[in-house]
Amino acid sequence: MAQAEALPPVREVAAADLPGLIASGQEPFVVRGLVRDWPLAAAGLASAKEARSYLAAHARPVDLPVSIADPDKGGRLFYDEAMDVNFRMGTGRLADIFAGFDKAEGRAAHEVPTVYLGSIDIHRYFDGLHQANHVPAVPQDALASIWIGNATRIAAHNDHPRNLACCAVGQRRFTVFPPDQFANLYLGPLDITPAGRPISLVDFDNPNFEQHPRYRDALAHAQVADLQPGDALFIPSLWYHHVDATAPFNVLVNYWWRDTPRFLGQPQTAMTHAIMAIRDLPEAERAIWRDMFEHYVFSGGEAARAHVPDTGQGILGPIDARIAQRLQQFLLRSLSQ
Repeated sequence: MAQAEALPPVREVAAADLPGLIASGQEPFVVRGLVRDWPLAAAGLASAKEARSYLAAHARPVDLPVSIADPDKGGRLFYDEAMDVNFRMGTGRLADIFAGFDKAEGRAAHEVPTVYLGSIDIHRYFDGLHQANHVPAVPQDALASIWIGNATRIAAHNDHPRNLACCAVGQRRFTVFPPDQFANLYLGPLDITPAGRPISLVDFDNPNFEQHPRYRDALAHAQVADLQPGDALFIPSLWYHHVDATAPFNVLVNYWWRDTPRFLGQPQTAMTHAIMAIRDLPEAERAIWRDMFEHYVFSGGEAARAHVPDTGQGILGPIDARIAQRLQQFLLRSLSQ
């Protein structure tokens, strides 16, 4: 992405500062060499084939999900003209998938299909890989995932959890944007997505500023991080990130974790339901619901519960796992009616 050359770099911090920063950081940062001593990173520095052999040796004998796009897509996993995804899904044993990489090694990128194993749960699909290659500073309950593929372009999107992305093999370029830039990124549909999160419809390699004029404003707030093997990038909750994997073979390991208990649910689900239930109401009714959301939700709810005895506040008060379970059951019953 040529324009990324002119963007300011994400700030760099020392590895010793990582534990404190991942607990409270509200801005992205890069840690150079954080995972350079991983066996996986060492194998990748020897050769791509050595990295594949290392991963295959830890893979469980089960099929993994894999995305495949035709060579003419240029590694961009995206939509086609009909707004269907432009790739197909399959499954296969890792050794068989890697045999395809071995066969394609040395061929030009435009001659081989894009092969992408995204968000693969390390604990589910590998034995011993996490124990030998992990970052002790991340929370114990963080979700550890691995991303494997040739050169790919993943459109800008965001995630609710905090994210530590570790480049183990190959190179990755991240272009990151603050959460308030969502409108300037021209996000696509919320419910029809390539990987579960709404993505920017802007082609970052060839932006059409007539079609997407506010993207210029997004670029004014963007930063770029170029990661080499061993480097890591911290992405705060809800920051948008466009990801280019630029080597013929790339491996990234990332960790996701939330600041709040998982039983509190997903905000995206609440917004999707609000679109269905509230967005198309008459304007006057929407205004009433906006005020009620502010009173009960966005204000923090203090005024909504101040006059109610603690023992009778229900969901107006603090929500624990027991209350969350009861509320989820209530919502399921309501949605089924």
